[in-house]
Amino acid sequence: MSAPISTSHDTPSPVQVRDHWVQTPQGRMFVRAWSPAGGGTLAPILMFHDSLGAVSLWRDFPRALSVATGRTVYAYDRLGFGQSDARTDQPSLHFVFEEAGKHFPRLREQLGIERFVVLGHSVGGGMAVCSAASAPQDCDAVITIGAQAFVEECTKQGIREAQSVYSDATQFARLARYHGDKTRWVLDAWIESWLHPDFADWSIKEQLPLLRCPTLALHGELDEYGSSIQPEIIAGLSGGEPSRMVLLRGLGHVPYRDDEALVVAHIADFLREHAAR
Repeated sequence: MSAPISTSHDTPSPVQVRDHWVQTPQGRMFVRAWSPAGGGTLAPILMFHDSLGAVSLWRDFPRALSVATGRTVYAYDRLGFGQSDARTDQPSLHFVFEEAGKHFPRLREQLGIERFVVLGHSVGGGMAVCSAASAPQDCDAVITIGAQAFVEECTKQGIREAQSVYSDATQFARLARYHGDKTRWVLDAWIESWLHPDFADWSIKEQLPLLRCPTLALHGELDEYGSSIQPEIIAGLSGGEPSRMVLLRGLGHVPYRDDEALVVAHIADFLREHAAR
């Protein structure tokens, strides 16, 4: 999911930034890595973006995470998004599970990632959970931000409202800054998937008990795409220990944009306490 977009600029931080390309049979995926000064020996964080997201839309958040955690942070554009190659096919209704099953292993192999932490925003949170569940022995922690565990009516209503917002040429043009000629595909893939009647029963409830690592579910109190039942389910059904939810008071669906320092602090503290290896 995504809120209407505003723009900002990165600020300098003591990290090294490198870009990578991951090859798939369907095309290339763009990856950016932020590594702490002097390198890092802890398991890296791999970030999964939301339904309208891209590497550039994380803004300074990955850099701040790298500084606060001492870990390399990887963020990538899914195929069809951002700087990755375009897609012309409509994603299947199993796209969340397919991302974990098809692309996550390629990312790990080509980036040389063994142990890892996964972090996902919105639908990316579901992808993070499914990716961790596919390799539970290698995952040190799962972090979700504003994630959906199932399709809630307020989720669909939020999408309908955003559909109206992005029918405005100005908002469409802002999104196009990040996706270029792929923007219409990005919007259609989001709207047509989540509002499809056959998607109504989608959930990650069967994958959550497969987790074997600490789980942190962050959720904005004012999130327009999901009520507090979403992080309650993620934390409650996770098979990992400890499993914790944090409701972020006064924040919406993109809390790392509303209060980056707060979100970074929650994540850094959780990893320091429960995944410090």
